[in-house]
Amino acid sequence: MSEMETAGDWHARILHGFIGQRKVQQQRRKLPRAMWTRHQLLVRLASRKKAALLILLVVAGAALVHVSGSRAEDGSDGPKLPSHVADLRDVLLTAARSGDIEELKSAFDVSGSVPDMGISPRSDPIKVLKDRSEDPQGRDTLAAIIQILEMPPVALPLGNDIENNLIYVWPYLAERPLDKLTPSEQVDLYRLVTPAMAAEMREKKRWLWWRLVIAADGTWTVFKKGS
Repeated sequence: MSEMETAGDWHARILHGFIGQRKVQQQRRKLPRAMWTRHQLLVRLASRKKAALLILLVVAGAALVHVSGSRAEDGSDGPKLPSHVADLRDVLLTAARSGDIEELKSAFDVSGSVPDMGISPRSDPIKVLKDRSEDPQGRDTLAAIIQILEMPPVALPLGNDIENNLIYVWPYLAERPLDKLTPSEQVDLYRLVTPAMAAEMREKKRWLWWRLVIAADGTWTVFKKGS
């Protein structure tokens, strides 16, 4: 009996429990054994259904958290992409995930042009990408494409066309002041480059890694490293 509970309250609670128990016993005596057993089984089944429903709700909530947490990986946390930009991004990711750098030609076709890679227009862009890669098949460059496109871009105005004056730059870090990054932005930076390169970029205050730019009309305009 608690300090706030009077003797009368305590007796009333005990009596209520006793009466409840008597009612159960009386109900059991009124029902045949088979019916009572079935009644008890239904009660247990109802309890199990409640538990199953609770588990389902917990799992569904966890799935929603997972989907929400994955949004940064598909670039959806950044600005909303125009359909042409989103389509070219998908083509690039598909080509990069194939492991065959020749598949980037499909992105050139969708774009309608070869992006600025800092090379002569007469040069073979695929051969140049292979030559600049550590891996002879250019697969480290394909990995870089995936890494930067899975981060949000930044939208920047360029030109006088009000409807199509935006360009979308990946990764967003390429346009951030590297010496003023937030802790989460620094983590994003380390996902792309080594700590040594990150320190060099902070010291020089400029982006030295890959930069990929797509115009609002779906033209792939730039793919090259900073210098």
